[in-house]
This record gives sequence, structure tokens and C-alpha cells, in this order.
Amino acid sequence: MLMMTRRDVGRIAVSALGATLPMAHASAKDVSEMPAGACDCHVHIIGPAGQYPMVPQRGYTPPEASVSDLHELRRRLGITRNVLIQPSFYGTDNRCMLDALAQLGDSARGVAVVAPDIGDIELAELDRRGIRGLRINLESGENRDPRAAVAALDAIAGRIGHLGWHIQIYAALPVIAAAADRIAALPVEVVIDHFGMAQARDGIRQDGFAALLDLVKARKAYVKLSAPYRISRQAPGYADAAPIARALIAAGPDRMLWASDWPHTDRVPDRPPLDIHPFRIIDDHAVLGGLAEWCGDKALERTILAETPAQLYRFV
Repeated sequence: MLMMTRRDVGRIAVSALGATLPMAHASAKDVSEMPAGACDCHVHIIGPAGQYPMVPQRGYTPPEASVSDLHELRRRLGITRNVLIQPSFYGTDNRCMLDALAQLGDSARGVAVVAPDIGDIELAELDRRGIRGLRINLESGENRDPRAAVAALDAIAGRIGHLGWHIQIYAALPVIAAAADRIAALPVEVVIDHFGMAQARDGIRQDGFAALLDLVKARKAYVKLSAPYRISRQAPGYADAAPIARALIAAGPDRMLWASDWPHTDRVPDRPPLDIHPFRIIDDHAVLGGLAEWCGDKALERTILAETPAQLYRFV
């Protein structure tokens, strides 16, 4: 007989609870006004754990979030396209994302994380399977060294230009600002995650934000207007993030992308990394509604939600 400890039972209960959270606060409403081809540019597919093992040295362990769950979120939000992003807990093993891309077909693209010694034939195969960029993930590991960002940028840029790919950077705002000159000089496009991690409480005059705006104005970077809960504590509306969002949109409306960051992974303080860390409870529809408030214009919303991602990720 299989014996289970109280700790094992607790893990299963938390996992089951967490698995319901991606949908719990994606409120349903009329989505008929969403533009054709609307794209959520930052989501993750997670699990099953037995099929896609996570790296042993990870910062946290999330519950599962399936392609079926993503289809339900699409229905609720009126989204028809997605960009799948390789999360930190899978390291350079992109199989979960690639298998999800195969299920989603032409309605999805991906951004991968790869080993430094990956071959050109392997990169070409990733392109065939829907990958359109490579991710540099510094912030998940709390790496705030600008030299690490510059070294990673230089190592990647020369490998992907012929594929028409971009580099996606998840880094703190001071790191982005310190690396801004190098970003501007790159021969490939750059996408910056989550408002560049500009902190809402510090406003548009915070250190480093001007450098981010300059990159956008010079058409040297795209910025994801994604996961406002990562930069603001004023849930559910994240009102203090509005000035930052509007400043970025004004700097380059066609350099903005929208994303939910579903299924809202989180690290629970003091919880062991190998225990399940439940998803954050986020109202995805309210987050999407924030974009309408920041834009104030349906044509601008259509640019951000549909036209720009269609071009960048080669949906058309």
C-alpha cells in the first residue's frame, strides 16, 4: 500500500487548489469588441510534471497550467493568439513549450531559452516549430549585474539575426538602463518584459526610466505592458502604474505589446522551492481592461493587441 505523509497530502491539496487559479479570476464578459488577431504575448504552459521535469535547482515549483486551461482563458478574454515564454524552472529544456506550440498550431509562437553551445541546425529547427526569440532571464534569479546582461546580449545577438528573431530581456530597470547603449547597438530587435520593471510607486522620474523611454523612442526596444502586479501593489486596478504605461505608450505606441503573464506564478516567502507555490489570484480581465484606459483609443488598442505582435512574431 502506498503510504502518504501529512506533508504529501498538503502538497496535493495545494496543487489542486493552485490548478484552479488561472481561471478563477478571469471574469467573463462580452468580448465582441476585441480586435481580430488579439494576442497575449506572455503566457506559460506548465506540466504535466511527470512528462516535463523541472530543473532541480529552481526557485519555486508552480502548479500545472495546461493548453486546455489556456484555451479557456482565451475564450474569456477574446484572445485568439498567444506567445508562449520559456519559464525559469524548465531551464533550457523547451519540450513543454514546443509540445504546446504543436497543439496550438498557427495561433501561437514561442520564446525559448537555450544552451550557449546550441547549434545552428537546432536553432533552425526551433524556428520551424514556431520559436521567434530567445529569452535572457536575469530577474528570476535576482541577478542585478549589468555586465551579465551585456555578456548575454552579445552571446546571443550574433546567432539569431539571420532567423529574424529577437532577444527578450527580463531584468530590473537599473540593469536595463546600464545596458541601454549596448541594447541600442544590437543588430536584432529587443523586447523588454513587464514595463522594464519600473516600480509604479516611484513614478516616471525614477532612475533609469528615461533610458527606457529613449530606447523606445529610438525604436531600439519593444516593451511588454504586462503583469502590472509585478510593479504595483495597488490591486485590483494598479492605478499607480498608469503614468508609467501612458509614458511608454506615448514614447512608441507601435513598440508596445500587451500580455497577461498567465498563469501568474509566484514565490511564497519561506516556502521550500520544491513545495508547490500556488498561483497569484489575478483578475485577468481587469488587467486587460487597464490597457483600454491607458490607450483611450480603439485604434491604438488594436495596434498593441494585434498589429504589432502579428509583425514581431510573424503571425502573418
